[in-house]
Amino acid sequence: MSKIPFAVIFDMDGTLFQTETVLVPALHKTFDRLRREGLWQEDTPVKEYLRILGVPVSEVWRQLMPEASEAVRDRAAAWFLDDIIDEIEHGNGRLYPDVLTTLAVLADQGIPLFVASNGRQRYLAAIRTAFLLERYFIDFYSLDRFSLMSKSALVKQLLNDYGIEKAVMVGDRRSDIQAAKDNGIWSIGCRFGFAAGEELAEADVVIEQFRELAALDWPPLV
Repeated sequence: MSKIPFAVIFDMDGTLFQTETVLVPALHKTFDRLRREGLWQEDTPVKEYLRILGVPVSEVWRQLMPEASEAVRDRAAAWFLDDIIDEIEHGNGRLYPDVLTTLAVLADQGIPLFVASNGRQRYLAAIRTAFLLERYFIDFYSLDRFSLMSKSALVKQLLNDYGIEKAVMVGDRRSDIQAAKDNGIWSIGCRFGFAAGEELAEADVVIEQFRELAALDWPPLV
């Protein structure tokens, strides 16, 4: 395989996809089912989920249901995946403003585009299908596809698989910025996503709106 001189790698949740448009109703469905099964008695932990969004799925459910058994957490995760995909397939999800037009500009410039996400393969596939994202992206990498445990390891896998010499990671969480640092590439932090406080302090560039990417002189910073 020939090497790729430069590529842009995107996170999905909070960067391309407005996750809360499907997450909140799906989460309520899942916890309603848990309550019916006698496996949960409290309110649906929406705020807690939004706070930790972006960490690996297994860690999400450990934090949401710390007193539950691993079997119950696995069952909840499976139900939630089904519920969130159902929301996407019924057209309830949204990309951030200007995502498609900006991706089209980057693709027209011949920039190879990738996704590296902590989300599950089925989840990414549902978003890809709903918005026809295969028009713009070469590949979609997820932790469960490679049985990896961190965004840093996932980005490393992608860079190695495609022989990418230089890259920029675009994301909204500390894990995205750390993945860039760990792999010796530059980072662009998205302020419009789920980042809190100084979470993007170490990003090389911070943008307030997705369309700002179209105005950059690519490849930037490298």
